[in-house]
Amino acid sequence: MRYLCLGYHDEKQWQAMNARDRDALMVDLFAFEAMLKKNGHYVQGIGLQGTETATTLRFENGRSSITDGPFTETKEQLGGVMVLEANDLNHAIQLMSQMPCMRVGGSLEIRPINEELTSQRRT
Repeated sequence: MRYLCLGYHDEKQWQAMNARDRDALMVDLFAFEAMLKKNGHYVQGIGLQGTETATTLRFENGRSSITDGPFTETKEQLGGVMVLEANDLNHAIQLMSQMPCMRVGGSLEIRPINEELTSQRRT
């Protein structure tokens, strides 16, 4: 079963880290992804640019509006996503609990991919 894993972190905390610590964390992240690939669990990962580059398109009453950045009231922002292959939710949790980036805080949302809807789009 495939799961979408959404990684959230505090951008200010990330920016406050020195370059050496950020680089070391990224080395650990790439090693983690390599381990997932080797074991057949890594499908795809996508890192996102900072929220200052984001645009939110909101729909209400048949009209749309555009605002710069995400419209959230939280200090944690979406930093990236990963598609993971796992036996079940417990297995996905077990794998993602080893995510190196979470050592500096943040959260991971793990959600099953709707395979039925996804396969319908392929036809």
